[in-house]
Amino acid sequence: MKPTVKWVVALCLLGMQAVPLAGERDVDPNIVSALRQAVEDHSSFDNSVDALIWLADMSERLKPSISDPFYRVSLLKSIHDEATRTGLSPSLVLAVIEVESGFDRFAVSNSGARGLMQVMPFWKKEIGHPQDDLFYPPTNLRYGCTILHYYLKATHNKLAPALARYNGSADFGTDYASRVLSAYRVQWRQRQASNTNR
Repeated sequence: MKPTVKWVVALCLLGMQAVPLAGERDVDPNIVSALRQAVEDHSSFDNSVDALIWLADMSERLKPSISDPFYRVSLLKSIHDEATRTGLSPSLVLAVIEVESGFDRFAVSNSGARGLMQVMPFWKKEIGHPQDDLFYPPTNLRYGCTILHYYLKATHNKLAPALARYNGSADFGTDYASRVLSAYRVQWRQRQASNTNR
């Protein structure tokens, strides 16, 4: 069975050959499987092509932090789903995670915040879900994106104050917000196609 155009595009973005020539290395089946599963459920994307392009692009950027391709794509899909559900930019959520935990799902801060988005455990008691596992990425993302969305609404969509409140540093200046916005601009913002006339 020949690969479809969308799979060729995705695999090219990942720096792989879609159809290896005789005697050449096969495509990593883990990344193919991960992409296939993620794209088949593209509910937070406009269509499966957009899903493939975004997942392949962000997967390549996330590779230095997460080597397992299946987990990497699965995590990206969860990030996109939760960010979109709450009206956040998935790229902004990626920047928050980079600054908060460096993509370590088992990270624990000095104050006891847990997981990817460094969610404080007291939230579980507040909502009556003491059994929730904040080290489980989908749960952590659900909490973190919901909290960040709340702070954005509370600050009338002013990003720097919302980020400061998310981090609990609203009274301590803008260092945290600056770090998140820098990570967003440098690493996670979707790049526009370059103008060939320049």
